[in-house]
Amino acid sequence: MAAITIITICYNNLTALQKTCAAVDVQTCKPVAHWIINGSTTPDIQDWLLQTTQPAYRKWINEPDKGIADAFNKGISRVHNGFIHLLNSGDVYAHENVLMEVNRFLDAHPEIQWMSGKITLKRAQQWVTVGNPFDASQLYKGMRSISHPTWLVKKEVYERYGLYDINYKIGMDYDMLCRIKSEPYAFYDGVITLFDDTGISSTQYLASLNENTVIYEKYFGYSVCCRLWQFRLKVLYLLLQTPFGRWLFQLKKHLGMENK
Repeated sequence: MAAITIITICYNNLTALQKTCAAVDVQTCKPVAHWIINGSTTPDIQDWLLQTTQPAYRKWINEPDKGIADAFNKGISRVHNGFIHLLNSGDVYAHENVLMEVNRFLDAHPEIQWMSGKITLKRAQQWVTVGNPFDASQLYKGMRSISHPTWLVKKEVYERYGLYDINYKIGMDYDMLCRIKSEPYAFYDGVITLFDDTGISSTQYLASLNENTVIYEKYFGYSVCCRLWQFRLKVLYLLLQTPFGRWLFQLKKHLGMENK
């Protein structure tokens, strides 16, 4: 079986962390390690980790960080080999057999360096399941079809391409995608993660689109396609905040097109 290490970053959100830990602990196939990277300014999470019985695979760091990317990097730096899954505080696995099924998938695809799958999240106040295979030719469209909470990436990939760029507050995952786009990849056609949409990627969605444009053009130069697509996403996002937009999305979901 493939070695899988889970990294969970957290910041002053004990209840969300407990939900994520519970989802890890019920897995029928346990991870090699589950690192908690705690940058909290309050003692709640540290006290909980120290004062309750934790499984042997759970390890943690309690210290300030410089943001999401820095917290990711602290966890990745402590992994020696195998695949790494960044499961943020508040996110959970879709069911108790996810790691078992993902392990089998990785065993069946020994050549790959990273993978992604489907995710269940909220769009227009409705739960939907989305996710498509990564297509490098569509990279200008950003992260819409390939969700970071479903990625599993080999440690060796980070060693070759570097860690997450701490200069980005939101788009560090898209920046990483632009770097690893040519690595051997496979798509797992199943739901891996249920996404907690209260985090920065949802509440600052519009800001993330601007950051994505900057990132794409850093690697590939000025792009009309990228700028037009990001503008399209902004319009759609604002439309979905209206009753009419939510009705249109409900119709799209009814027609089975929510993953398009």
